[in-house]
Amino acid sequence: MTITGSTQPPRLRILQVILSRGFAGSERAAAEACNALVQAHDVAIVLRRDHRNAAGASIRDYLAPDVEVFEVPALWRTRAALGAVLRDWQPDIVHTHLRRGTRHVVQLATGVPHVATLHIDLNGPHFLRADALCCISPWQARKLERAGYGGRVLEIPNSLVPHPRIDGERREQLRAEAAATTGDFLIGGVGRLTEGKAFDVLIEAFRRARLPNARLVLVGDGSQRSRLVQLADGLPVVFTGFRDDAKDWYQAFDLFVSASRREPFGRVIIEALDAGTPVIASDADGPRDIAVRYPIEITPVGDVDALAAALRRAHSRPRGRLAVDLGEFHVARIAASLLDAYRQLLAVRQGERSAAVGMATADPSRQSFAKTRAAAATVASMSASVCAIETKPASNADGAR
Repeated sequence: MTITGSTQPPRLRILQVILSRGFAGSERAAAEACNALVQAHDVAIVLRRDHRNAAGASIRDYLAPDVEVFEVPALWRTRAALGAVLRDWQPDIVHTHLRRGTRHVVQLATGVPHVATLHIDLNGPHFLRADALCCISPWQARKLERAGYGGRVLEIPNSLVPHPRIDGERREQLRAEAAATTGDFLIGGVGRLTEGKAFDVLIEAFRRARLPNARLVLVGDGSQRSRLVQLADGLPVVFTGFRDDAKDWYQAFDLFVSASRREPFGRVIIEALDAGTPVIASDADGPRDIAVRYPIEITPVGDVDALAAALRRAHSRPRGRLAVDLGEFHVARIAASLLDAYRQLLAVRQGERSAAVGMATADPSRQSFAKTRAAAATVASMSASVCAIETKPASNADGAR
């Protein structure tokens, strides 16, 4: 921690950890946090060495140049390599994303204040050992209360970087890629083509809706693509694959649909609203919370007929764009909330250390114990420093999250 002046808050050293592959919602959230925080603080991120997925997508391509990047082995000796980064870079705060990184940091037990974001769910006991948990949706905070979590609960949603408006020519260019004319009703979906995103439900609902002059475009890639292409056979459905310009596509759609079976937050819904596009979403946990405050239509998870009926209703309405205030999600506000949480944790930790020093000063036996622990930590650090961290690349295609 660097003190920059008597009237300025200290400059923090913030280490983010995300050990997934590719670039989807969780990776975007981590990248946006890094890029916002590095404007006033020292920020580094730890990635697995095989961070690119089969399509070549990676969070590394979306990080600001000032963000320092460390790559560690994907599967073998990952924890030792991560421990070496923590020891050498000496962060004030470590912030983990998803399960693997969180588990490794908890098991390392470095004593550095630890924040973990629940991008998916409370999907492992190690989350309960973090000093603070960042909930991206209110339902997660309610679940933590039931679980009896004793750390700090932070309700900080995923961030939004508002997207510039595209011009009419660009919009028509994208619609032409989907073979949609000016008069066609273009329905869109964006995300990983996986079972949880339920694009199969959307395709079947599109089939049953029988909408005249309507087309469906799915932006993204994933393990279910071949199956979904077969399911869409004979329908006016376009698969674009992974696209760097996915945010442009929202403005080309007349309607956006998120039919997910499981959706912790619903970043794509917020991005669609940012584009002014009407939204239909399933009543998964995250979209249900969003619908309390924003104008989206909700249908039951997995209910093809209900979704088909919602598509017909949307198709019958006059076409228009939405104007929604999404300020609570803007990345500058999210970064400020994270910094406030980091500083609160550091203040608590400093108070604990001051109290411990006072107790040790008052009791000579505690001083001796403290010296013994310090010596043991030094030996452990020296042993860890000679550990090799090289390994062969991981072979699994998707990567544990």
